[in-house]
Parts: sequence; structure tokens; C-alpha cells
Amino acid sequence: MRIRSLGVIDDAVVELSPGFTAVTGETGAGKTMVVTSLGLLLGGRADPALVRIGSEKAVVEGRVTVPAGASAAVRAEEAGAELDDGALLISRTVSAEGRSRAHLGGRSVPVGLLAELADDLVAVHGQTDQQGLLKLNRQRQALDRYAGDGVAVPLAKYGEAYRRLRAVAVELDEIVTRARERAQEADMLRYGLDEIAGVEPRAGEDVELAEEAERLGHAEALSSAATAAHSALAGNPEDPEGIDAATLVAGAHRALEAVRSHDPALAALADRIGEVGILLGDVAGELAGYADDLDADPLRLAAVEERRAALTALTRKYGQYGDGIDAVLAWAEQGAARLTELDGDDERIDELTAERDALRAELGGLAQALTDARTEAAERFAAAVTAELGSLAMPHARVSFAIRQTEDPEGVEVGGRAVAYGPSGADEVELLLAPHPGAPPRPIAKGASGGELSRVMLAVEVVFAGTDPVPTYLFDEVDAGVGGKAAVEIGRRLAKLARSAQVVVVTHLPQVAAFADRQLLVEKTNDGTVTRSGVKVLEGEERVRELSRMLAGQEDSETARAHAEELLETARADR
Repeated sequence: MRIRSLGVIDDAVVELSPGFTAVTGETGAGKTMVVTSLGLLLGGRADPALVRIGSEKAVVEGRVTVPAGASAAVRAEEAGAELDDGALLISRTVSAEGRSRAHLGGRSVPVGLLAELADDLVAVHGQTDQQGLLKLNRQRQALDRYAGDGVAVPLAKYGEAYRRLRAVAVELDEIVTRARERAQEADMLRYGLDEIAGVEPRAGEDVELAEEAERLGHAEALSSAATAAHSALAGNPEDPEGIDAATLVAGAHRALEAVRSHDPALAALADRIGEVGILLGDVAGELAGYADDLDADPLRLAAVEERRAALTALTRKYGQYGDGIDAVLAWAEQGAARLTELDGDDERIDELTAERDALRAELGGLAQALTDARTEAAERFAAAVTAELGSLAMPHARVSFAIRQTEDPEGVEVGGRAVAYGPSGADEVELLLAPHPGAPPRPIAKGASGGELSRVMLAVEVVFAGTDPVPTYLFDEVDAGVGGKAAVEIGRRLAKLARSAQVVVVTHLPQVAAFADRQLLVEKTNDGTVTRSGVKVLEGEERVRELSRMLAGQEDSETARAHAEELLETARADR
């Protein structure tokens, strides 16, 4: 990794060993920035406060070797990233204003993609994880994670049934608690539908009636106009001397017909005049029919207005979805569907009650399956952690799990008892420790000293590391509170783990650092920064001096040097 302008680090390069790398240095020298940098590369939260004062941005770049065909490589290539000789180049930039950018394999990508790849690349274990594992729900999650498909498969089925039960219970509760409101709503719908059915409106009827009312209201004027127009076109029988348009056009047509053979142009005009005469005759006939058919009956007008008033009353009440009678018909259609739903409440209550009871019975069976799977996995998990404690200078300690349920009359039946249940089952899982023979198992938060707790948590993390498929593990001061022989055993155990994976440990313990294949020293310059030369690989005499400092705070102490050389020799002998 290359780190620039992050915290106390000005510009530094961190080269990690394929095996076991220990990162050491004085308190406040910037060791934590190594962990923070890796977190940024893995999609962690970008805090602008991390940007070095006076800098515009912090930049972390990393090169991660990824096996060909690994899921991380496939996902990266799907996002458009390119691998460089089997390695992914990752870059993360954080501005002082809080903006963050990510690049993967030369391609700009969402930060979320880095977080998605993180699970396949690096497992980070730190003091935060230790504190988290003191919580009961985290202990249950840890056991489930260790159990793998043995718990994951029934847990997925349980989760699906649990979500369905919650949905059924919510719907059933709503129907039952709102029964009065729903009954009132049904009564209002029935009244409205009956009122509409009594009028029997037709689609578009209000528009048709408005047109008819307009016609009936002006029947006399319409009749007079039609009669006058007919007389002008076809003549008035009571006025034989009158001249009408049809007669004049017929005369014009006869005049042209007499000479049409002498000029084609005039013949064409004669034909057009003939067409005019035909059109005049048609219009005159329609005017005569219109006048004859025109209804001027005042009784019909009164009936139309009465019908329009009835439709208008419906529109005012039920036309909230639009204008006109069509909106009333739409309301009636929706109201009928809603009434059918409301009228089916009793039947729906019976259906939901039956489904709820069936789901509760199913959930009880699945909860029992989860309990059985967790109990089996807990025995294996506890045995593995206990074995690890033997390698961490706690040979007589025993770890176990307490898996129990809380009785609840409203719960599901598990093992013949009604017990409380939740989205992850009915089990309460607690990690117990008996630090020596004869000591009763107690919760680890109460039954372990600080050093014992660190070793228990480290043992848990090492067991997880053996089941995780990731190639790199980062331990951030998980050896806090440990010293002496226990610290040596921790170093030996981490070195053993490093034979099958890359292990990076940020530590204050020389006993742990001595077992590393590579030791990196993070140190500040006089101005309080960590420069490119501030993160260096320690070899030979330099490593002895740093281990001496970690042992006694005195690099030149002959006693500390002898002890440091002895630690290094012990570590070499174990390899």
C-alpha cells in the first residue's frame, strides 16, 4: 500500500509479507493508520477528519493479488476492472471536504463495490470485534457463521416463514381492530351503490341530455330557421311567384347545357353547376325533414330537465374522481369491488387465523431445527476454541455455549414449551468460560480477566480464520492485555496460521512481533509526520533494537537485547 496525507502519515509505502507481517512502533506513531488505510481500500467510511491538516486530499493505493477465477476477480472484471498480472489495483481518495472516490483496476467504481469485494479479500479482526463479541446477539451470529450451511439453510426457511407470519398477523390485526370502521364504510358504500342503481345512469347520458335540452329549449327558433332556409333553397308553395335558389341554379344549368358541345371548358362548368343543383336539393330535403321531426313538446323538455337534475345530484355526491356521469360510474365500479372486499372480512379473518396457526406450528418446527443445528455446531465450535486456548497458554480452560429459550405464552412451541421467538429463531446463545478445572462456566464478560478475554477472543478469531475462505487476515492489537508466556504462545499461534494465509498484526508485544516473517516499523520524524522512509522493513540489528525497545523501552539495554535475540531464536526454532 502507498499512503499519502492520511492522519500523521505524509507519504509512506507499506510492503506486507506473504506470510506473517508485524507492524510495530511507538504509541501514536501511526500504526493505526495502516489499519485505517486498509479499511478505506475495502470500502470503509471516508472521514474527512482523516485528511492531513494542510492537505487537500488523502490517497491510499493498494495492490492485491487475486487468484485467477476467484469470485473477487470475476466481480471486478464484471465492473470493467482490469487485472495487472493477477493483481487488482485499488485506489481510494478522500477530500478534505468529505468527497470520496474509488478506482478499481483503472476504472472508477462505486465505493460500495469495494465493500462488496472486501469479504472475499481480507478479514479484519480488532478490539472493536472483541467488544462486539461480548454481546449475546453477536455471539449467536458468531456461532451461526461458524456452523455454515448447517444453520444457514434452516435459518433461511425460518426467516421466510417468520416474515410471512408477521405479515399475516399485521393484516389480521388490522381487520379485527378496524371492524367497526370497515362496517361503517360498507354501509356507506351500499347506500351510494343503491342510490346510483335507482337512477340507472348510462355512460355519456348527461352529455346527450344536455344537447337535447338545448334543442328543446329553442325549438321554435330552430323550426323557423329551418323553414326559411328551405324556402330560400326550394321555394314556398304559398308564394308561386317567389324565386328560389334551386330554380335559379336549374336555369343556369340549362343555359350552359345548350352550348356545352362548343367548348369543353364551358361543359365542365355546366357539370359543376349540375352538382350544385343536386347538393341544393339534398340540403333542402334534409331541412324539410328536420323541421318535420323537431319536437317542441314542453312535457318532453320537463322530463329531460328532471333526468338531468337526478344525474347532477349523483355527480355532486360521487363524482370526486372526475366530471360527469362517467366519474359516477367509475366510483360505482370501485365501490362495488371494495364492498366485496369488506363483505368478505369474516371469511378473510377465518382464512388468516388458520394461516397464522399453521405458520406458528411450522415456525416452531423450524425453530427446533435451528436449536438442534446450533447445539451440534456449538459443541464443535467450543471444542475448537478450547483447543486454541491450549495453544495460548490456557491449557486448562474450557469454553462452552449455553443455548436456551425464554418461556412465553404468546410464543411458538419448541420442545413442548411455548417460548419467545424473533427473526433469528427462539435461541439465546451465550459463550461461557471455565478458566481452570473446578471453576463453574460463566459468561466470558464476567468470568475472564482482561488477558484471558483477549486470548479467548483471539482463539475465536483464529477458529473463524480457519473457516473463512479469505486469503488475508488483519489483527489489530487483539493481543492487548496479554504478556509473558501467553504472549509468546499468541505469537506462535499466529505464525502457525500464517503458514496457510497472509497474516498482518498490529501489535505492542515483542513476543508476538518476534514470530513475524517481516517486521515493519512505523516511526515519526522530528516534525511529527511519517514520511516515505518512516515505514521500513526491519532486518538484523535494527529488528533487535526495536524488539529491545518494545521489551524495556531502551534500545541499547544489553539485557533487553539478549532477551530480544532469545525471542527471535525461539521463533526461528519453531518454523
